[in-house]
Amino acid sequence: MTFQWPLALWALLLVPAFIGLYVLILRRRKRVAVRYANLALVREALGPGNALRRHVPPLLMLLALALMLLAASRPVMTLTLPIQQQTVILAMDVSGSMRATDVQPNRIEASQAAAKAFIKAQPASTKVGIIAFAGTASVVQPPTRNHEDLIAAIDRFQLQRGTAIGSGLLLSLATLLPDSGIDIAQMLYGDDARRGDNQPIGQDKVREPFEPVPPGSNTSSAIILLTDGQRTTGPDSLDAAKMAAERGVRVYTVGIGTREGETIGFEGWSMRVQLDENTLRKMAEMTLGEYFHASTAPDLTKVYEALNSRIAFEKKQTEISGLIAALAAALISIAAALSLWWHGRAI
Repeated sequence: MTFQWPLALWALLLVPAFIGLYVLILRRRKRVAVRYANLALVREALGPGNALRRHVPPLLMLLALALMLLAASRPVMTLTLPIQQQTVILAMDVSGSMRATDVQPNRIEASQAAAKAFIKAQPASTKVGIIAFAGTASVVQPPTRNHEDLIAAIDRFQLQRGTAIGSGLLLSLATLLPDSGIDIAQMLYGDDARRGDNQPIGQDKVREPFEPVPPGSNTSSAIILLTDGQRTTGPDSLDAAKMAAERGVRVYTVGIGTREGETIGFEGWSMRVQLDENTLRKMAEMTLGEYFHASTAPDLTKVYEALNSRIAFEKKQTEISGLIAALAAALISIAAALSLWWHGRAI
C-alpha cells in the first residue's frame, strides 16, 4: 500500500490521544459516582457482560476515526479487478492435422467444444472474434457479443492443408486493432494485393506513424491462439508476436496434442505432426502472455477455464479512500445502534 498524501498519516496520532481522553473520562466518572451501600450487589446485578458492553461502542468509534484519518492520506493498492470492456480473439488452427484422434474424439472437435464453453462463460460486456487459419487465415466471425453467432461460426470450420500460425496471429491483431497501422494484405499476400486497391505497386498508403507501447499494456484486448503443429507457410510466427507485443496485446498460446507427435493419414496421403512448443512459448513470453499444453480433451477444457480467469481480470493500482471511508461509516452506524440498544443513548 502506498499513499498519495503521506503527511496526512501524522493525524493518526490523534487516535492514542482520544484513547487517553477516554480513560481520563472513565476515571473521573468513578470519582464522582454515587456510592451504594452494597457495591457487590450492584456489580452482581449488572453482570460481567454489561461491564464490557459499555466499552464496545466507543471502541468502534475510535476504530472508525482511525480509518477516516487513514482515508485522508489517499491510500493506493494493487487490486485484481474485473475488466469492464474487453475484446478477445480466438485464433484456431483448422489444418488437416486437427483430424488426429490422440485427443478424443479428435483434436478439432475437442478444440471446438472447449472454445464453445469458453464463449458461454464470457460476460455480456466481452466481445469475442474468431479467426481460422491453415494455409491461410480468415475472419470466421468479427468480434461480437452474440454467443449464438460465435458458436455457429465455430461449427462452420472446414479443415484445410498447411499451418500458417503467423498469418493467424497477424489477422487476429488486425481484426482486434483495425487502426493500428497493420497492412494485413501486404504482409500476407505481398505487393500483388495492392492491385485491388487501384494503387500503384510500391506506393504506401498514408498512415499515422506507429509508436510501440510496452508489452501487455493493452489490458482490454487479448488473443488466444490454438494450434497442434508448427508453421509450414506464411509469415514468421515470432515476427507476428513481436508486432503484438509492440501494440501491448497479450497472446496466450495453446498447444494441443501429444508432445511426441503423431502420423495421420487422409485421402491417400500421410503426414507427421508435432508441436513446436519452443516457438509457442516464445510467442507468449514476448507478449507477456502464457503458454498452455493440452494433451487430452479434459486438459483443453481446463486450459480455457484458466484462460477465462486470466483474461477477465486485471491487476490495477486503485485508490481505496472511498472503500475505507465507507467502512468507517459502517462502524459508526454499528456503534450508534449498539449504544441505543444496550444503553438507550446514541453513544
